[in-house]
Amino acid sequence: MHSAPTWDPQQYLHHSSHRTRPFLDLLAQIPELPTAAPGVGPRIADLGCGPGNVTALLADRWPTAHITGYDSSPEMLARAAEYAGPTPGGGQLDFQPADAAHWDPDDTYDLIVSNAALQWVPNHPESFPRWIDALRPGGTLAIQVPGNFTSPSHALLGELCDTPQWRDRLGDHGRRFVHILDASEYLTRLTDLGCEVDAWETTYSQLLAGEDPVLDWVKGTALRPVLTELADDPDAAAEFLAEYRDLLRKAYPPGPHGTVFPFRRIFALAHKKG
Repeated sequence: MHSAPTWDPQQYLHHSSHRTRPFLDLLAQIPELPTAAPGVGPRIADLGCGPGNVTALLADRWPTAHITGYDSSPEMLARAAEYAGPTPGGGQLDFQPADAAHWDPDDTYDLIVSNAALQWVPNHPESFPRWIDALRPGGTLAIQVPGNFTSPSHALLGELCDTPQWRDRLGDHGRRFVHILDASEYLTRLTDLGCEVDAWETTYSQLLAGEDPVLDWVKGTALRPVLTELADDPDAAAEFLAEYRDLLRKAYPPGPHGTVFPFRRIFALAHKKG
C-alpha cells in the first residue's frame, strides 16, 4: 500500500497563472446561483481546494457566499488558511479536511466546484449522484480535470516507472489517471442524473520559461506520488529525476521563446433543474 502523496504548495504555485486559467474559464461559464432568501448568500463547496488561491476567486464572483474549501492535504490546507475568514462582501471563507473520494455533503449547496482535483479520485463519477442530490434546485456542479495523461509528459513517466530498475518500487505510480472520462462521457453521466449539462475540452498551448520547465511543472502534480515514495532515498530520487528530465528534454525541446507545453483540460457543468 503506497502512501498518499505529500504536496508542496510552493512548488504547485510555481506555475499559478497557467494553472489558474482553466478555472477562470470554468468560472466564467457557471450561471447565476439560486437565491436562498433575501440577505442570505449562496453556499459553495470547493472539492480539492489545494492552496486556496482559486477558492478565493469564488468569493470575488459571489461576495456574500459562504464558501468551504475541502482538501485531504495538511500542507495545502495550511497554505489555504491564509485566505480564511470574513470576505469583503460579507461572506465567509473557510477550509476543512476532507477526501473527495469519500466526501458526503452534510449541507445543501448552490454550487459544488472541483478544479484539477478529481483526477486523483478513481471513482469520482460514482459520487455524482450524491453530489447532485446535495444541490438546491437551480444549483450547479462544475468540474475541470486535466486530460493530458496520454501526452509525452505522463506517458514517459509511466514508462520510466515501469522499467526493470523502478518497477517494483514505482510501477503503478506512473499510470494513475486512466479513469479520466472524455467530455462526452461526463455529458452522458450527468445528463442521466436529470441535469442540463455543458461539457467541453480545451488544449492550452502554454509557453513555459526557465530550465527544464516541464519537469518543474510535473513536480507540482503528477510527480508527487513518485517524490513521496522516494522521499527516504535522496540518491534514488535524484537518479529518477535525472532520467525523467532527460526524457522530457527530448520530448519538449526549448524554442526561441521558451518551451511549449500543450495541456488538455476537460470541463463539465451540470445544472440541477429548478
